[in-house]
Amino acid sequence: MSSLAELAQRHARLQEISGIMTAMKALSLAETHKLARFIGHQQRMRRNIEDAAADFMQFHPDLGAREALDGRTMLLLIGSERGFCGNFNERVVQALQALSPSYATASLLVIGQRLSSRLDGDARVLANLEGATVAEDMPAVLERLLDAVPALRGATASGIMALLCLSHDEHGEPALTQLLPLARSEPAQRHVDAPQVQLTPGAFYQELLDQFLLAALCGQLYTSLAAENHQRLAHMENALDRLGETMERLALRRNSLRQERIIEEIEVMLSGTTTQNQNTATP
Repeated sequence: MSSLAELAQRHARLQEISGIMTAMKALSLAETHKLARFIGHQQRMRRNIEDAAADFMQFHPDLGAREALDGRTMLLLIGSERGFCGNFNERVVQALQALSPSYATASLLVIGQRLSSRLDGDARVLANLEGATVAEDMPAVLERLLDAVPALRGATASGIMALLCLSHDEHGEPALTQLLPLARSEPAQRHVDAPQVQLTPGAFYQELLDQFLLAALCGQLYTSLAAENHQRLAHMENALDRLGETMERLALRRNSLRQERIIEEIEVMLSGTTTQNQNTATP
């Protein structure tokens, strides 16, 4: 039987763990609010670039031919750098395994050490990169990505292969998103005059695509980190609920043991009083 002291020590340890987990939960909640603002900015930026590209391509439709693919495909997989987020990384791996056979030979860029460990030994992995823990890490993560794959700098000039991203979307579900080549879309309105730019059409289109790729990559990274924090929040809430139930059971057991000890002490005292009375009554 556990002693009263052991139960008290365990209850104290669980209280300490509960405090740490509550602090982690609060940090994740604050991070989700901050990321929501970043994501809104990135989405507006991406839409603006896509609208500019659609307007520009009205007058230079031939530039799309320069995006001829060389048959290669690169998949960017975004997981987590930290733990305590449930099956976040496992779901990305499962989504990768569920892709059509056409992606079987695709090169993999993996962001997030927790995800990298689950793909250890996969010959398709081109690079394993450290991921973000907070929104402020994103510029460094993006720089590491561009350094790992120089072809992403000046993507169209280097004849970049098809680039797709497999990561959690705004609904918290793993989703495959095409980044390159840039999807062609109809402009919001037809213009009579071509836009006036200071660069040649080819150079302008190159710069436009490079800016789009940076905005799209940032958007995927921010959205994935937000989904990770949402899942961490849910995971923490469930863990705190279970921890609270355990602490409640321990408290009940501790109170029960304390009552048993008190009763034992009372019985000993009563037994001693009875014995003393009997000795006194004996002639």
